[in-house]
Amino acid sequence: MSTLALEDLQVRYPGADAFVLNGLSLTLPLGSIACLLGPSGCGKSTALRAIAGFEPLSEGRVLLGDRVLSGPGVHLPPEQRGVGLLFQEIALFPHLTAAANVGFGQRRRPGAERDQRVRELLALVGLEELGSRMPHELSGGQQQRVALARALAPSPRLLLLDEPFSNLDSATRDRLVVEVRDILRAAGQTALMVTHDPEEAEAMGDWIGVMAGGRLVAWRPTRVAA
Repeated sequence: MSTLALEDLQVRYPGADAFVLNGLSLTLPLGSIACLLGPSGCGKSTALRAIAGFEPLSEGRVLLGDRVLSGPGVHLPPEQRGVGLLFQEIALFPHLTAAANVGFGQRRRPGAERDQRVRELLALVGLEELGSRMPHELSGGQQQRVALARALAPSPRLLLLDEPFSNLDSATRDRLVVEVRDILRAAGQTALMVTHDPEEAEAMGDWIGVMAGGRLVAWRPTRVAA
């Protein structure tokens, strides 16, 4: 089966003595959802940036299926990686409707094809009746689902989520974690999320990786996966 593979990733910021990532390795089957869990400073967000192509590696390789994204002599730019991103800052375009936000990155598609893709994604995230709403007319949870649909619009092979629920109230966060997990599974989407919340990781992931000191110290399936 094809996989996301991180092989002995090392990242050190210019001028720093210590590595932020220091031998991070994992293998995630495509179609699975994994969560990297750990406190601030453990390297989990840097790992996402390295996978996305925003952070060059000092050593190691990132592979997605049979493609080397980063490695010795190889560094594909972010836009060529087939990797989608969802951050804690929702950052919808305030002057565009929900539908227009979802379709923003699809402007090269023919109009009818783009409109069909937007309708499919709004239905997938349960907002098919709200496509004409402006962002300020949506709740925080609805805005994050629009952002998820926008991230899924290009059909990325891998979706990276950087603490996407941390700015939401606890009730909305608990509900949205389950909703997003079910949406990703329905789409067959491979995803890697970082969080500092163990309960969120257990609810969201098929796999959990615990990070400390820039490396993986535990990697196991969750009760959800089992």
